[in-house]
Amino acid sequence: MSDHAEYMKRALLLARRGAGWTSPNPMVGAVVVDAEGLVAGEGWHRACGLPHAEVEALAAAGDRARGATLYVTLEPCNHHGRTPPCTQAVLDAGIARVVCAMEDPNPAVAGGGLARLRAHGVEVSCGVLEDKARELNAWWLHWLSTGRPYVLAKAACTLDGRIATKTGDSKWITGGKARAWVHRLRHEADAILVGAGTLAADDPRLTARVPGKKTKDPLRVVLDTRLSSDPGRKLFTDGGRTVVFCGPDAPEAKQNVLEAAGVEVARVPPHNGRVDLAAVLDELGERKMTSLLVEGGGGVLGSALARGLVDRLHLFYAPKILGGDDGVPLFSGPGPEKLSGCVRLSGLASKRIGDDLLVTGTPVAPGKEA
Repeated sequence: MSDHAEYMKRALLLARRGAGWTSPNPMVGAVVVDAEGLVAGEGWHRACGLPHAEVEALAAAGDRARGATLYVTLEPCNHHGRTPPCTQAVLDAGIARVVCAMEDPNPAVAGGGLARLRAHGVEVSCGVLEDKARELNAWWLHWLSTGRPYVLAKAACTLDGRIATKTGDSKWITGGKARAWVHRLRHEADAILVGAGTLAADDPRLTARVPGKKTKDPLRVVLDTRLSSDPGRKLFTDGGRTVVFCGPDAPEAKQNVLEAAGVEVARVPPHNGRVDLAAVLDELGERKMTSLLVEGGGGVLGSALARGLVDRLHLFYAPKILGGDDGVPLFSGPGPEKLSGCVRLSGLASKRIGDDLLVTGTPVAPGKEA
């Protein structure tokens, strides 16, 4: 691996430290290497509104930044947003060369940062470990290109594909390590979604709880067509951020009760008699939610998958067999009449987490190429 790739690999590792905190900004890392080939400073974007990675790394390098090379995972910005343009900080520091992983597709940047640096005599190169940089910020890139959050669907089931018994008992299918993994994913996601059925059955908090680590709770989203949920549920009484999406005909009296408790209620068009998840994604995208974790029951998961609204699927399989034919299925609703109508998974990967097996993949709709 070249020196450029080694330093960029380090910058990518630093960027990952901002997971869960930077949205709607991307995760970015930076490394300053001085004229002697030694690392002079490192930095990463710690949270939205705080200094960018380049500024942090340059500050750490101090005078050693003059004549040095700056490695950064994303093109330096050239506009005033919540913080001043990073290109000016690079020029002020006397950086001689900038190596970045990828250009910024954000129209506010879009090559302008690199162009400005070149115009002021800074040597610029781009494309080092670009595939890794794009993978790092896949959620953000998806939101920029589609206007919708990247949808991750997660479920835990037995080996025979059941998420609960016929009585609704589901605690706990998976072990503690798998549940801890999910809490870290909750911290990284902007929003988390369940349906009214899951809310009634489990009364979840949908918060991120990781021992020994400061975490951020996602926006809690509930799909409740008729606002039938009990207003005493934890999501409605714990003071956290919650929005309930309902249909246009939901009773106003029930909306008033929820809003009086500090819960936001938003009405969206229906789809097959239920809240239109596509409309919910559009609304969340406008709210700058770059990622959505769907933890709904079989109905929500089945509908989202059938409509092609899931970008990444995380399935935990516990080493358990429920047996029988009356448990709650992983995906409910009508299925295809022929195998040719199956949703396939591309980019399939698996790993053990504790005693459970995590299978991940990208859903591919019938008739489409991966």
